[in-house]
Amino acid sequence: MIRSLYWAPSGPLQTDLPASAVTDALSQAEGLLWLDLTDEEPAAFEPLLRDTFGFHPLAIEDALRELHVAKIDDWGDYVYLVLHALQLDPALADPVQLLELDIFVGSNYIVTHHERELAPLEQVWGALREGRRPASLQPSRLLHHLVDELVSSHLPTVEQVDSAMEDLEDAIFLRPDVPALEQILNMKRGVMQIRRALGPQREVFNRLARDPHAAIAEADRVYFRDTYDQAIRLLDITDSMRDQATSALDTYLSAVNNRMNDVMKTLTIITTLFMPLSFVASFFGMNFFAPVAALHDWTATPALIATLALMVVTPIGMYLWMRRRHWM
Repeated sequence: MIRSLYWAPSGPLQTDLPASAVTDALSQAEGLLWLDLTDEEPAAFEPLLRDTFGFHPLAIEDALRELHVAKIDDWGDYVYLVLHALQLDPALADPVQLLELDIFVGSNYIVTHHERELAPLEQVWGALREGRRPASLQPSRLLHHLVDELVSSHLPTVEQVDSAMEDLEDAIFLRPDVPALEQILNMKRGVMQIRRALGPQREVFNRLARDPHAAIAEADRVYFRDTYDQAIRLLDITDSMRDQATSALDTYLSAVNNRMNDVMKTLTIITTLFMPLSFVASFFGMNFFAPVAALHDWTATPALIATLALMVVTPIGMYLWMRRRHWM
C-alpha cells in the first residue's frame, strides 16, 4: 500500500497522490511530501524509490529488507535512517518484538517504509491527516515529530516489562518452580531485545543532533538533542532492568537451593528419629540364634509395653535434644 500526505506552500492538505502528482510535488521546493510504503512485496516499491526519488541501490536494498540494526547513512542530498518500534507480547518466547522503520529524509520529502503497522507512526499520520498542519514544512521538523513519538512509545513497553519483572520477583518467593524460571529467562531475553534496539538508536539521535546533514536544518538539531536525552534515560532504565533480571535469576536459584535444603533437612530429621526405632525393632526381631535359657519374660506383656514405651519416648527425646541444640 502506498499512501501520501502533501502540504503545498499554500492550500489545503492533499492525500493519496497519484504517481504523476508525486513527481510534481517533488519539484515544488517549498512544499512537504510524506510518502508511506507498507503491506506489499518489497520489490513493488523498488521502481518508485529508484526512478522517482533517485535513491542509491544500496540504500534501497537496505530499506526493503529487514536489517534489525538502527543506523543513519548520509547520502548527500538525503539521509537514510533505520529505527525500531517495540511491541510486547508476553505469550511469545521472545516477548519483545522489534518492528523496523526505514526513513528517507530529503530537502522537501520524507519516505517511510515498514512491513507491519506501527502505532507511533499511525498516531502521527492520523493527527496530520485530520488537518493539523505541521509547525514547519521542513522535513527535519516532521522527522523529529515522528521519532519523538517513536521514542515516547518505548516507555510504556519498558514500564510493562519492569512491572512484569517485579511481579515475577514476588512470585519467586511464593513458589520458585520451573514456570517461574522460564518467565525469568523470557523477561531477560526481552530486556536484551530492548537494549539491542535502544543502544544503536541512541547513537542515531546523537548524530542527528550533532553532525551536519544537508537534509536536516541546522536550527532543528536542538530538537533531536531532546530526543537523544530521552533515549539515554530509557537506556539507563533498560540497564537497570537487565541487572534486575540477573538478580531475579540469582534469587530464583537461591530460593530453589533453600527449598532443597529444607526438604533435605526434613528427610534427615525423619531418618534420625526413626533410626532408634529401627534398631530396637531389628534387635528384638533377631531369630538366627536359640536362647541359652528360658526367656519367657521377653515375650510377656510387660516386655511389650516397655518396648513400645521405649520406641515412643526415644524419638521424642531426640527431637527435644535437637531443638535444644538449635538444629531445628
